[in-house]
Order: sequence, then structure tokens, then C-alpha cells
Amino acid sequence: MTRNGTHEAALTPVVDQLVRTALAAKGPRLDGRIVLPSRDAVVACVEGIREVLFPGYFADADLHDQSLHYYVGATLDRVLHALEEQVTRAVAFAERHDFEKCDHCRKAAEQATRELLRRLPEVQRKLATDVDGAFEGDPALKIKEEAIFSYPGVYAVTEQRIAHELYVLGVPLIPRIITEHAHSVTGIDIHPGAAIGEKFFIDHGTGIVIGETCRIGSNVRIYQGVTLGAKSFPLDEKGNPIKGIDRHPIVEDDVVIYAGATILGRIVIGRGSSVGGNVWLTHGVPPGSRITTAEVRDQRLEGGAGI
Repeated sequence: MTRNGTHEAALTPVVDQLVRTALAAKGPRLDGRIVLPSRDAVVACVEGIREVLFPGYFADADLHDQSLHYYVGATLDRVLHALEEQVTRAVAFAERHDFEKCDHCRKAAEQATRELLRRLPEVQRKLATDVDGAFEGDPALKIKEEAIFSYPGVYAVTEQRIAHELYVLGVPLIPRIITEHAHSVTGIDIHPGAAIGEKFFIDHGTGIVIGETCRIGSNVRIYQGVTLGAKSFPLDEKGNPIKGIDRHPIVEDDVVIYAGATILGRIVIGRGSSVGGNVWLTHGVPPGSRITTAEVRDQRLEGGAGI
């Protein structure tokens, strides 16, 4: 077909069908308008926050001591105004309100973004400990700044810590947009609901999955391919998963989990334990444990039972 209009006969029925299906689905629209937060705008906001959490590392212009205060203030002012708009859209979408007219949605967004602003110094403090963890845990890292500039684990955890604060504040949609962006960039999938302690180091990182209700202590180190996931969970009378159940592992302080390990269910990995590579673990272990594939190979699952 050519561009002279001869394709119109084929195009029209396809367009009609796609539109009919979208309208029948009653998707993200209010009074005929489609209103959603912008993924690109959210990502840009988070990048701006990352710039002020690590000032001087990602800014386009060189910074010096005299300009730093102005730069951080101006960047945060710009970012938080933009983020408030996106949070307003997210809240309005979740509640099916008119984001342009609803005072409730706008006030909820204003409160959430102001509270996020208040929490940023603590986020920055935790991220500094994550960088320390990378420096102490990776002999290949000669200077800490290299981890900030280039380590996918530091990038993914930075975005997750920002997203987690919004998640705790009850903001819909936005936290998952943030962590899924980090997932697409790094291959590291951390749900914004996961609570992560200080000095968290992800080495290499590709293929890591950390579930929504995970609780991870301080000074924990994990390697590529690790899954902290859920086992089977109860269904409601309609066969749908029951939401809000704690279903992911608790990893206590000073634990190391090596590449390819899979840890499933609401179990506790005791403080100071080491979980070896490729271990499949569905039961908790006491503090100071050393778990290898040889120690768990006698576990048999028939027909997927227990998963």
C-alpha cells in the first residue's frame, strides 16, 4: 500500500476495532478524557532528585561550593512542582476524580510531595551507607565514586528508596513507574514496597527480584540472579489472590546471598547467615547458618507442591 490514501480501506476497520475494545474496557478515562501520569515526566523528576542526592555527579554544569546551595534548591523546587502534578494525576486516576478540579486530589499530592521532601535527607544518608557497602563488599571497586557513577545496584537502590517513600505515603502508580524504570535499565527488579536497611549492596545485579513484602536488614549483600519471592498464597472466593499478605522473606542483618539463590515465602534468614549459590530455600534458617545446595538437596517437591 502507498501513502496516497489507498490504505484507508484497510486502516479504518482496524482503528474502529481497537477503539471499540478500549472503550468497552472502561480504561483510564473520566468524562471521555484519558488522564494518566506521564511516565517520562515521573522518570525526569526522579532523575532530578538523584542529582540532588548526589550533587555534582549527574548535573550538566560543574558545581562549586558557592553555587551548590542554589543548585540544590532550584532543582528541588522545579522537580517537586512537576512531581506534584504527576501525583495529582495518579491520585485522581486511582479515585476516578477530575484532577483539574478535585481539591482532595491536589491536596493529597501536595502533602505527599512535601513529606517526600522532608524525608530526602534520610534517603541521602541511607544511600551513603549503600555506597560504603559497595566499597567494602567489592574488591574491584577502587574509589567509592565509581559505584555512584556506574554500579547498577546503586542506581536501582537509589530509585527504589525514593519510590519506597512514595509507596509508604500511599501514592498510587508513581512508585511502580519508578522501580520498573530502574528494572528496565538495570535488570534489577525491586518492588517499591520492600523495606531495606542500611548498607545494602547488590553486586552485579542482573536478574535480581525482590518482592513487595520483603524486609531486609542492614549490611546485607546479594549477588546476581537472586530471588526473594513468594510461595503459593491464598485465593478469595472468586479465585483471585488475596492482597496485603506478608508473603516474602525477612532477611536479617549481615546476611550474604550468593548468585542464583531462590528464597521463597515468609521465612526468616537469620542474622549473619550465608546462602550459597543456586540454593532453593523455602524454610527459615537460624542466625549464623551456612546453607549450600548439598544441605538442601534432599528436599523434594512433588508436582510443584509448596511453591
